[in-house]
Amino acid sequence: MATLSPAEIEAALRGLPGWAVRDGMLVKTYPHELFPQAIVFVNAVAHLAELANHHPDIDVRYTNVTLSLVTHDQGGLTDRDVSLAGQIEGLRKRAAASA
Repeated sequence: MATLSPAEIEAALRGLPGWAVRDGMLVKTYPHELFPQAIVFVNAVAHLAELANHHPDIDVRYTNVTLSLVTHDQGGLTDRDVSLAGQIEGLRKRAAASA
């Protein structure tokens, strides 16, 4: 799997609101109102990641969950990162719609 070009990354970011590239990774922080909500979100992301066999770095700071995606074995961002970020966005949209 090839890493994405800068133009491909820029195009992908247009479809991933709030995501940015930092230190060569796709990164986004998701704020939650309560700590238990943050942990439920982390568990949902873990489920998606396991299904995709592609695991983000997850940093939990009380009610804020920061996710970082990169395809380590390819040395950069790939379609796998963009795909998982999109799935995570879908998760968040479904949770907001049901609230």
